[in-house]
Amino acid sequence: MTSPIPLEYGQIYHINNRGNNREDIFFEERNYRYFLRLYARYIQPVADTYAYCLLKNHFHVLARILTVEEQEQTFRVSETLKVFKVVSPSQPFSNLFNAYATAINKAYGRTGSLFEHPFGRIPVTSDAHFVHLIAYVHQNPQRHGFVDDFRDWPYSSYPAILSQKRTRLKRDEVLAWFQGREGFQVSHQRMVRDTQVAPLAPDDFD
Repeated sequence: MTSPIPLEYGQIYHINNRGNNREDIFFEERNYRYFLRLYARYIQPVADTYAYCLLKNHFHVLARILTVEEQEQTFRVSETLKVFKVVSPSQPFSNLFNAYATAINKAYGRTGSLFEHPFGRIPVTSDAHFVHLIAYVHQNPQRHGFVDDFRDWPYSSYPAILSQKRTRLKRDEVLAWFQGREGFQVSHQRMVRDTQVAPLAPDDFD
């Protein structure tokens, strides 16, 4: 197994992972909600999130790792009585996966690893790839046959980006890439071709 590329500060990534041996990682509705709560706890302080989609046996996230300066500023605002410490950009993701796996193992009487190791991380280096990947992430439930229309899948960022409600997502930045809500919706009407995201999703999950 080759070593994964290290995450770099300030870089946008397609983060993805699936269940060990292709097993499910989400078993019921509360699991999705719990994963998102843990994501907010561990990842929000160290990354901006543009899009996500959680499916039964895998997930996709499009996020930018904050710079050290940005992370320190976030920390100062929320944890004024503690000392800021720089950690590896990968560590919060490992903490997320470990915390979720521990909870799932306890709740369902299972043992062993829940996720594959290492988790996927592919740098996003062009505007076109960014735009295609957001649509690809949202369209994933339809691509895998979980629903006939990806807009009906409740565990993705698609409805939150179109909503007016508060969100931890970088919604304004996403909509700006598509010149507003109408452009965002239009861009999702045609399914993204495999060739458009091949460099960013070389091993899509069944």
